Amino acid sequence: MPTLPEPTPPPAESHQHRGMAESFGVDPARYDRARPRYPDALVQRIVSASPGRDVLDVGCGTGIGARQFQAAGCAVLGVDPDARMAEFARGTGVEAEVAKFETWEPAGRVFDAVVAGQSWHWVDPVAGAAKAARVLRPGGRLAVFGHVFAAPPEVQAAFAEVYRRLVPDSPLNSAPSRTPLETYQAMFAHAADGFREAGGFGEPEQWRFDWEQSYTRDEWLDHLPTTGVLTRLPPDRLAEVLHVVGAAIDGLGGGFTLPYTTLAATAVRSSAVG
Repeated sequence: MPTLPEPTPPPAESHQHRGMAESFGVDPARYDRARPRYPDALVQRIVSASPGRDVLDVGCGTGIGARQFQAAGCAVLGVDPDARMAEFARGTGVEAEVAKFETWEPAGRVFDAVVAGQSWHWVDPVAGAAKAARVLRPGGRLAVFGHVFAAPPEVQAAFAEVYRRLVPDSPLNSAPSRTPLETYQAMFAHAADGFREAGGFGEPEQWRFDWEQSYTRDEWLDHLPTTGVLTRLPPDRLAEVLHVVGAAIDGLGGGFTLPYTTLAATAVRSSAVG
């Protein structure tokens, strides 16, 4: 969940923005190659805190998270509304079905964990939690998670300048009222409220994992087109954004190390669900 290149609508409205939600499949190979993985500590904590190894991955995308759970010994089924993403995931060995989670048909299948990486804000927070409760075994765990980060100030400033010039009417150009971490803490608190409202869960917990990843100039420019509004930018404008941001990274010596925070909201299915 980047800060500058990937603005997120207010939590109560995110799932209604289907155009952006389903724009990430424009280049699945790039998405799979460039998007960061999840901390191993997060995956292991979910697995160890679940009653078994059957996992449903909501908004599985290209299967980045699903493959990490498979590597941890889980049997994973992915669900994604974008057929392009699901097809790519299948090509990497992930079983994936095409549907919005709220209307997906489980056909009697039940799971030990329902997970959602970088995707729960595109799901109705109450209807999605209610659906998760229905497909979880007693004691099963719902865990939704995503990354918070901010590129170095020089890189962010370069992006802001060129994006403001190319897309002057974008809400992205308004000054944020909160830090990125505050914004996403609020988003995951909103997810937890959805768990409570849906019912069938114990009191939600908030988890946090801090880590770092280094990027070369080319790696960061490969990553940028997979984020938010840039997935829908015309090729000529995207090329200009990448040129300006690349020059800023050159000014930093050709790369940088990015601090990440991965946040999670999680709860255990604790009661019978009708």
